[in-house]
Amino acid sequence: MIMIEIMLITALIIAIAVAFLCVKVFLLRKGEFASQHIHDSKAMKDRGIHCVFDQDKEQRNKSPYAVSEKKK
Repeated sequence: MIMIEIMLITALIIAIAVAFLCVKVFLLRKGEFASQHIHDSKAMKDRGIHCVFDQDKEQRNKSPYAVSEKKK
């Protein structure tokens, strides 16, 4: 009996959390979740912090060879 009560309480807590997360999405006309990517953050751009994929792309454009592959 206690296990069922715990499961019901857990399900209720999860349902409430999902409802709070979706309030903005459902109630606003153009509601959407904010982007969590580094390249979409103005504060990160101001500090010069890039996504690891962007940093890798920049390094590959600077030199076509990895450090261990450089020709002598």
